[in-house]
Amino acid sequence: MALLNKAAHHTSDYSSTEVILRRGQPFNISLNLKTTVQSWDNFTFIASTGPSPAESQQTKAVFTLSEEGDSGWSATQEPSEPRCLNFTILSPADAVIGRYKLQLQVLAGNKVSSKLLGQFVLLFNPWCPDDDVYMADEEERQEYVLNDSGIIFQGVEKDIEEEAWNYGQFEEDILDISLAILDRSLSHRENPAVDVSKRSSPVYVSRVISAMVNSNDEKGVVEGKWSGKFRSGTNPLRWSGSVSILRKWYRARYRPVRYGQCWVFAGVSCTVLRCLGIPTRVITNFNSAHDKNLNLSIDKYIDMSGNNLHLSEDSVWNFHVWNESWFIRRDLGSFYDGWQVLDATPQEKSKGIYQCGPASTRAIKEGDVNLDYDSPFVFAAVNADCVTWIRYSKKRKERVYSDTRKIGKFISTKAVGTNSRVDVTANYKYPEGSLKERQVYKKALKLLGVRRPGKRSKIPRPRRRFSRAQPAQTPSISGKLLLDASPVIGQDIPLTLTLRNLISDFKTIKVKLKASAILYTRKPKAEILQLHRSIKLGSEEGNFNFITISYSQYKNSLMDDRKILVTAVCQIKRGASLLVEKDIVLQDPFLTIQVLGPAVVHKPVNVEVTFTNPLSDEVTDCVLRAEGSGLLKEQLRIHVERMAPMETSTVEFEIIPYRSGTRQLQVDLVCTHFSDIKGFVMLHVAPAQ
Repeated sequence: MALLNKAAHHTSDYSSTEVILRRGQPFNISLNLKTTVQSWDNFTFIASTGPSPAESQQTKAVFTLSEEGDSGWSATQEPSEPRCLNFTILSPADAVIGRYKLQLQVLAGNKVSSKLLGQFVLLFNPWCPDDDVYMADEEERQEYVLNDSGIIFQGVEKDIEEEAWNYGQFEEDILDISLAILDRSLSHRENPAVDVSKRSSPVYVSRVISAMVNSNDEKGVVEGKWSGKFRSGTNPLRWSGSVSILRKWYRARYRPVRYGQCWVFAGVSCTVLRCLGIPTRVITNFNSAHDKNLNLSIDKYIDMSGNNLHLSEDSVWNFHVWNESWFIRRDLGSFYDGWQVLDATPQEKSKGIYQCGPASTRAIKEGDVNLDYDSPFVFAAVNADCVTWIRYSKKRKERVYSDTRKIGKFISTKAVGTNSRVDVTANYKYPEGSLKERQVYKKALKLLGVRRPGKRSKIPRPRRRFSRAQPAQTPSISGKLLLDASPVIGQDIPLTLTLRNLISDFKTIKVKLKASAILYTRKPKAEILQLHRSIKLGSEEGNFNFITISYSQYKNSLMDDRKILVTAVCQIKRGASLLVEKDIVLQDPFLTIQVLGPAVVHKPVNVEVTFTNPLSDEVTDCVLRAEGSGLLKEQLRIHVERMAPMETSTVEFEIIPYRSGTRQLQVDLVCTHFSDIKGFVMLHVAPAQ
């Protein structure tokens, strides 16, 4: 009967011996009795959860066979044998989720006896139309609740990359860990009974998880780090899934795991939310704004050489990753039902702690930034203005770049049923440049109380003369930085700076070009190259300037990442300066994965991985790592002692699948000499024969 419950409740994949059920849906129990029961009128069922169960807090339900209790729980007797009685129990669709005890209370004369029938875990139920997390489409439920692997998009807007992620929500211990996350929250420690009583609401539960996945306030799961070395922990780029992170936190008695960045926080959050039954997906926003002062304008300052000046706390990240979860918003109204933004990356405090969301995507699109929770922060992330200034001195600066369309590009998620990319930008905003988009932007400014001109207006000169802020002029030259080929790690990077004189006057242009290794937050990490050139252009003349960034120049700066920002400041006398920028992401060498035979549950099959040392140097002490839910119960690590320059190596290992269906096997070559080389393969595992 336990197997029947699992199948009916879509919980068969959980690697647990516990009874795991979904709320709002009947489940069956059987009682084996020593004697025949004459009457059930004196029998009462009690379901309870939390440290202080109480009917008034909906954490305790008392119900009989004859009628539905006030709690919404009910029991009915099914056809039975004399000493083996079968019952169907129904929990309400708004029951508190968590671990329950089920007791049977018997009244015989004046004596009341109680028997613990067992325990079960109750989850949210996207298959139940009355549940707040109900999702009508079965293919979407399969993707956003039951899929235990996925793709997280990264890179830059013009070079979007896919990274595999092992969510592993059904793996051993993950359900226990997900419930422990709720029990470790600040809300639970302050008032456990009240906290548990609120766990009927996906709004409440998801907000708690957004706070608990980061470690900033509550000794949560992952500690963030965006600068310096990662010697005291794991480089965020090395993680390939949530399972090892969650187990490490749990087994170390809730000590935060070092270290994570945005995709790690989002990946772990997705695991926990799906595990608890809330439909969830991972979202990537390219050119994502971090608007510290929430004025919907991102101001960036550079000097005449293209160096970043830290005069503003605002920033634009190449990409930022968060989550969307699907549920209705009883607190806001039905218009705001559907996808809700949650962001566990600790950026700004909300109600005193680092948490973000749930913010309705409908609220973001309509500019309703006055609605809970944290909608102004998300609105700015996808819709702020971007303004770049050159600061010549304390008394003089020039606005050289103003873009109302740069922020919030190619907002992406994995497609239902495939690994392809789906663009969901239209869920967040109206088309850039449209009248409706401008109206929404102005509405948001007004609701935030920001006193400044509308989105398409010029920025006026400040009254204080010494600031000498100037509105942007139209440059009399144009320019681009072009890559001659897609660069691969270990190779030189050929670049071309093209400049064109747009008017008939002769021009002398002073070019200050700089290349820096950067983080995905666009924060400079190390300077790679700096050069100055003077270029003469005749009337409407064009010019090509060839630049090479050699491997020897960048190799020591890109050992754990692959991003370079090239900036060219082009100055002319008596005219507006031109700023040209180019983001470069070095490509990984190819890594191929081949499964050598059919994959069948409980049958060994070999996997062959082929990879190449991309460097002209010998490398040592590399590690090949493999993981995949349903394929490997723990991460596999194989040492690769030595690789000669440009050498191609092959490693073979065995997997024994333990779950059928489509599975994702990830492979990662880790080496201190260059950034990780990653790959993945999807394979179909047949059921045991």
